[in-house]
Amino acid sequence: MEKFDKIVRYTFTKDERLSSKKDIQELFKNGSSFYLYPFKVITLPNPEGNQHQILFSVPKRIFKRAVDRNLLKRRMREAYRLHKHLLPAEPKVLNIAYIYTSKEILDYASIANPLEQSLIRIQKYVAKNGK
Repeated sequence: MEKFDKIVRYTFTKDERLSSKKDIQELFKNGSSFYLYPFKVITLPNPEGNQHQILFSVPKRIFKRAVDRNLLKRRMREAYRLHKHLLPAEPKVLNIAYIYTSKEILDYASIANPLEQSLIRIQKYVAKNGK
């Protein structure tokens, strides 16, 4: 039997969802962003928070049918749920928004890989700045 240092919980609870209108407005107004196809990722440190909060968005302008938007959001949430352990728990908590920018419906693998890469990029940024 191997000894495990940390147990990874593959969950995505309601507390992890960014739903506060005030926090969302502040994230879009003051957050820093980068593009990693098919996402625009916006991040902002949240000193009052006790865990990372995530927002997933698929524009209605691009995907008119709700079923398509929901499918993409489901795939994004699942990819995040399986890779969220890549985000650093310390020293700061982040609010993160993922905005889907592609004009076509991509399969799960085409969504999961860039999402994983974005989490690694965020992790490196936090480790480098460590504020």
